[in-house]
Amino acid sequence: MKQELRIGLLGFGAMGKTHAFCVNNLRYYYSDLPFRAAIRGVCTTSEEKSRRVAEKFDIPVACTDEDVLLHDPEVDIVDICTPNRYHYETIKKALAAGKHVYCEKPLCVTASQAREVAELAKASGKICTVVFNNRHLAPVMRAAELIREGRIGRILSFSAEYLHNSCTDVLRPAGWKQNRDICGGGVLFDLGSHVIDLIYFLCGEFEAVYGMPQIGYPRRKGMKGEEWETNADEGFHMLCRLKSGAMGSITVSKLIHGANDDLSFAVYGEKGSLKFSLMQPNFLYFYDATEKPSALGGNCGYQAIECVGRYPAPGGSFPAPKAPSGWIRGHVESMYQFLNSVYLEKQAAPDFADGAHVQLVMEAAYLSAEQRGEIHLSQLAAPREEKP
Repeated sequence: MKQELRIGLLGFGAMGKTHAFCVNNLRYYYSDLPFRAAIRGVCTTSEEKSRRVAEKFDIPVACTDEDVLLHDPEVDIVDICTPNRYHYETIKKALAAGKHVYCEKPLCVTASQAREVAELAKASGKICTVVFNNRHLAPVMRAAELIREGRIGRILSFSAEYLHNSCTDVLRPAGWKQNRDICGGGVLFDLGSHVIDLIYFLCGEFEAVYGMPQIGYPRRKGMKGEEWETNADEGFHMLCRLKSGAMGSITVSKLIHGANDDLSFAVYGEKGSLKFSLMQPNFLYFYDATEKPSALGGNCGYQAIECVGRYPAPGGSFPAPKAPSGWIRGHVESMYQFLNSVYLEKQAAPDFADGAHVQLVMEAAYLSAEQRGEIHLSQLAAPREEKP
C-alpha cells in the first residue's frame, strides 16, 4: 500500500479547481487518513495559466503537454478535467503509462470508446473511477441504503430532473459544453450523465429509452461572440425502462429561468417513496407506506431525514455532523473514495464499466431521437460507427 499518492491534474477550469480543493482539504474532512495526497503537476493549454496556477497552489510541475505528467515517474494518478472529446486518448495513454485514472464525466463521447477503455482499465488492474459526485451526497447515500434494505420494496417508477438557466441568455457567448464539436453532445452529456447515473445507482440497469432533444434557441452568440448556429441539445427529455421493469422519466435542461443547480429525483416503490432535491441538500424525504393512518393521521406522510453532514467514519467529523452540507461535499467524498481505493488497491464504484453503461444509455437516447422510436440498449451491443 502506497502512502504518498501524487496526482497529475489535467485541466484547471471549474472542475480542475474543484478536484484540487478536494485533494488539498481531505485531511480536514477525514480523521487519521492512512495516506497522503498531493498535486504533483498541473497541465493547461496556456503556459502562463499553468505557471500561475502552479505558483498560487504550490504545485511543483507546470506544463502544457499532458505527456509530461503521463510519463512522470513521480505521478501515480492522472486526474482528467479536460473537455470530453479528449478523454478517450488520454485514458488510453494514462493506462499504458501505468497510472490510476480519475476522470470527469462523461467517460468518453461514444459508447464504443467507453466500452474499450472500461475493458482496458479492467485488464490493467489500475484503479479507475468516473466522477459521478452526486452519488456521494449524504442523502443520496442514505436513499441507496433504504432501497437496499427493502424499505420501499420493489421499485415501480421514478422521475428525475437536472435544470440550469445557463442557456437562457442568447447574448451570452456559448461555452464549450454547448458546442457539440468539443463536448461530443449537449446537455444530455453535461447534466444528463449525472441523472442517468443516479437512477442507475439507485434503481438498477437501463433496458430501453425514448429520447427527445430540444434546442430552444437555434441561433445565439458563439464562443467568440459571433453569430452561431446551436449544434447541441439545450434540453433533453427521456422515457426509460429499466431491466427490473421499473419505468420513469428524465428531464435535463439549461433553458429554465429561475433554476440554479436544480437536481432532483423521486423513486416510488411498492412499500414507500423517496424524494431529494440538491437545492435542499441536507434532507432526504421518505414516505413509509406501511404506516397506517390513525384518526389524526398517525405517522403517515413524508419524513424528513436530516442527513446534513453525517458521513461514515472516518468522515463526518468536519465541520460537524450537524453542520449543513452542500454540493462540494459530494466531490470531497468522491475524491476520498477514489484515493482510498488506490491506497487499498481495491476498485470502488463508480468504475469505468459504470461509466460505459451511462454512455450506452446516452447513445441510445440520441439514436432514439434520430429514429423517433424506442431504442433497446441491446441494439447497441455492437459498436456504432462514430460520426465525423
